[in-house]
Parts: sequence; C-alpha cells; structure tokens
Amino acid sequence: MADSKIEKVRLGTDGPEVGVQGLGCMGMSEFYGGTDEAAARDTLEAALEAGVTLLDTADMYGSGANEEFLRPFLAAHRGEITLATKFSVVRDAEDASVRGVRNDPAYIREAVEASLRRLGADVIDLYYMHRRDPAVPLAESVGAMADLVRAGKVRHLGLSEVTGAELREAHAVHPIAALQSEWSLFSRSAERSAVGAAAALGVALVPYSPLGRGFLTGSFADAAELAGDDFRRHQPRFTGDAAAANAALLEPVRGIAAVHGATPAQIALAWVQQRAGVHGLPVVPIPGTRSRVRLEENAAATRITLTQDELALLEPIAGRVVGDRYPDMSSTSDSRE
Repeated sequence: MADSKIEKVRLGTDGPEVGVQGLGCMGMSEFYGGTDEAAARDTLEAALEAGVTLLDTADMYGSGANEEFLRPFLAAHRGEITLATKFSVVRDAEDASVRGVRNDPAYIREAVEASLRRLGADVIDLYYMHRRDPAVPLAESVGAMADLVRAGKVRHLGLSEVTGAELREAHAVHPIAALQSEWSLFSRSAERSAVGAAAALGVALVPYSPLGRGFLTGSFADAAELAGDDFRRHQPRFTGDAAAANAALLEPVRGIAAVHGATPAQIALAWVQQRAGVHGLPVVPIPGTRSRVRLEENAAATRITLTQDELALLEPIAGRVVGDRYPDMSSTSDSRE
C-alpha cells in the first residue's frame, strides 16, 4: 500500500526525489562474508515495496561484480529507482586488497563508460567521486564529472569523504547533489565541517555505515566472531580491547530500544534520520543489508522519533569510541581536516 512507504526527500536543490532512506548494496557482492544472490534479489524487491528507491553501489565493489549484479533489477525497474555508483578506488588485479585512488579526467572518462556497460544503462542518476586524490586539482576532477552531465551520461554529481572546504570548492565548479560521509552514533567527524557546508549549499547528506558496519546492531561484539573473509576483522574499532570498550557503549541504545519496542539498529538509524532536523539538510542514510527482514526493519526506523532526553543519552557515545574508522585513514576526509 502506498501509505506504508517511507517518506520522500530531494537530493540537493535540483537533484532526484528519493525515499528518505536508501540501500547500500556493497555487501551483496563482497566484504561481509558469503552472499546469497536469491536473498539479495528479494531484498531489492523489498526495498521498492518499502519506498526505498536510492540504491548505492560502486565500481570497486566486487571489482565490478556489484554493478553487474544490479543490472537486471535496474532494467526491470529503471523508472522506479535512483541508481548511484562511484569511481576512483582502483584495485590491483593480482591482489584485490591493494588499492589506489585516481581522480584524473582521463580515468573518470574510462570509469563511467565501464560502469555504464556493467549496469547496462544509458545514464547514471548519481555519480560519486568515491575518494579524493589530493595530487589532482579538485576543479579538474569535478570539471571532468560535469562534462559527463553535459554529455548525458550522468544526471547528478556526488562526492564522498571530502571536507567542507572541498565540498565548497567542488560546488563552485558544478552543483553537487549529495555528499556521502560516514555518519553514525559511532562516527561524527563529518560534523566538523562537511555537514555545515552541505547545509549551507543545499547539498544532501547520504550517511554510509549508519549502523557502524553492523556493530551498533549488537549482532557481534568482536570481529573475531565474524567469517574469516569479513573485512571488519581488520577494522580497529571491532577487535580486542577496543571492541570490548565500544560494545559497552551500546547500553543506552538498548535501553531506548526497549522503551520504543524497537531494535538497537532502529534506534541508531532513527538518530541518523533526525540529524536532518538538527542540521537543516536532507539526510538519506544507506544501511546495507542482504535480508528482506532487515530491510523492512531498517525502513520502519524512519517512523521512530527520539525524545530530547533520549537524544541526550546518545550524544556522548561518539566521543567515547575507541579506535579509528579504518586501519589506514590517509584517504579519508579526517586526514585533510
């Protein structure tokens, strides 16, 4: 039923209208252990049923496999979804764990053509620069992206992991519809400058990992519990003493969840969704899942409103988190603040 769907919001001043929560598709192909394609495809159908219309992928997820996985769904539902993909993270063909970053115009032109082929699409709705290479002038990179808009290959532009100053510089070259930053109860560094700049410019925030890569759900307390090929086993926050310290921070999340008859995941998502009113900008988090049940649970979080007292209980959490977001923070916006 139409009234059971989540609300809609516009990405940027002139961007597409999407559900107020999106879906991160990365884990459907890689990074979080084994995948079940049938379950993942059912999850995509569940997304549309719930009004979750922004689907997020990248050319580096599964080294192109995630874009190819989405191709039949995109073909069947092209007019119903907003497809976002990204370029710039380059993986070594011999060792997928080795990565570089390219933002040069020649590479951008190659990358968009490759993504269009894998997606079986004529145009990409939202095209992000996944990571910034400070060696390449930002104006050159965004200028090349703007050329793609003029050529009809891309509809709207986005950036990921940039500072507020970088967002302003890019927006002066071509309007930016969305900024993708890690933003959650555990990760609030985007608030240093990026969130304020986005609000001033009319740019939407698309928080990735709004559930702290699953840690905020309480589904695991130490990455040692996860599958051997799960990339979270290498994240500083989820191992050893850091994991133990961070697990203890979930107590107020669980308490508030009990009051609302909700899950900790729903409380964590409700907190992110309510950042829109706090900071005065559209906020469309993209929690990732491969499960219809979890998709429906996540979407239901958009209907939870936390009280000021509850928000106050959650406020100190991020400042007490132990460990960095990544083992190597050099390609994050934090390293350039």
